[in-house]
Amino acid sequence: MPKMKTHSSLKDRFKVTGTGKVKRFKAYKNHLLSHKSGRQKRVLGTQPLVAQGDVRRMQQQIANLK
Repeated sequence: MPKMKTHSSLKDRFKVTGTGKVKRFKAYKNHLLSHKSGRQKRVLGTQPLVAQGDVRRMQQQIANLK
């Protein structure tokens, strides 16, 4: 059987925590930041966990990332 490879584009978009949970980045934090409030930029800078329904699919895609 061939090895299952990590989806390359997901390496920079997601991070795996020490307990195996998957963290994601929020959108709208890359450009046009001058008109956004400090609070909005601060909230967008957080890294929430991936939604429960997507966790299994994400763990399969980034199985070799850790």
